[in-house]
Amino acid sequence: MAKDVNVIIQIETPTPRLGFGKPLILGSAATAKPYKTYLDLATVKADYGETTEEYKAAAAIWAQGDYAPAEIAIARQKTGTEPETVSDVLERLLKEDWYFLITTTTTQSDVDEFAAAIEADDTREYFTRASDLAVVSALKAKGYSRTTVFYHTTITNYPEAALIGRVGSAPVGSVTWKFMYLQGIEPLDITNTNLNEIHTAGAITYVTKAGRNQTSEGKTLSGEWIDVIHSKDYIRFNIEYAIQILFADSDKVSFDNTGIAQLESVTRNVLRQAFQQKMIAQDNDGLPLYGTNFKRRSEVDPADRAQRKYNGGEFWFELAGAIHETTIRGVIRK
Repeated sequence: MAKDVNVIIQIETPTPRLGFGKPLILGSAATAKPYKTYLDLATVKADYGETTEEYKAAAAIWAQGDYAPAEIAIARQKTGTEPETVSDVLERLLKEDWYFLITTTTTQSDVDEFAAAIEADDTREYFTRASDLAVVSALKAKGYSRTTVFYHTTITNYPEAALIGRVGSAPVGSVTWKFMYLQGIEPLDITNTNLNEIHTAGAITYVTKAGRNQTSEGKTLSGEWIDVIHSKDYIRFNIEYAIQILFADSDKVSFDNTGIAQLESVTRNVLRQAFQQKMIAQDNDGLPLYGTNFKRRSEVDPADRAQRKYNGGEFWFELAGAIHETTIRGVIRK
């Protein structure tokens, strides 16, 4: 898709509108099927019978009740004679409106190809499942920050789809992906040692803590937090989108301090919304920790002005994050 706005965000570790909660289920069969949006399980059943993998994944998503997304998308990759490659199928699907990719295949080579392609695209996230930690470890070695693996001994009921159904459609930045109850998924009866092995391999899983069933962690294969990637993508896209709309709705955005101020104002509006959705932290006085620095016309390279390219805008923010563990000390006084 052609665009005139490019926003680049680096995650700084201390010393039409894209559907950011919309999952795409991608199956495979001898005949391809195009991207299609569904609003309920009954309409999925009309195209994909109850015994199909696509239906099972959709059922896992919508089993999460009120937390589930209002709509999902499903498509099929062509296999067999003259099959679609991962590159081919994603080329047609990346033009569509979705954010989370779920594939029905768990074949290691397929998963690796999809993970690599999603990493290279840098705009979406891929969720997959595995019942073999060796497979997870092999994926982790690639350092994928946009792929999350859900480990479970039972993967036929799509635990990763259930997780997306439970969390994915919440306002971006408002939730963490740990501690989540998943309808239809049984917790693993494992020791802390077993759980540590799963996390070390790079996966997350489903366990019982304090009598409650919940997801064990909220990280991608690289160890990055899922909500950090989600928030980064949301902010980048919305700044690009808002400025593109500014260009389209204005007779001209002048290359002067007034026009530059318009770009900065749009950027700050997106950051303000991100703060309200709890993506961005606040200081001790409750003020949002973000800022912008847009060079004035006189500070811009004359060569850029001649080309009508403004490259002098910068912004920063501190992620709010979430508390996943705590140690609280007490003292008994006599």
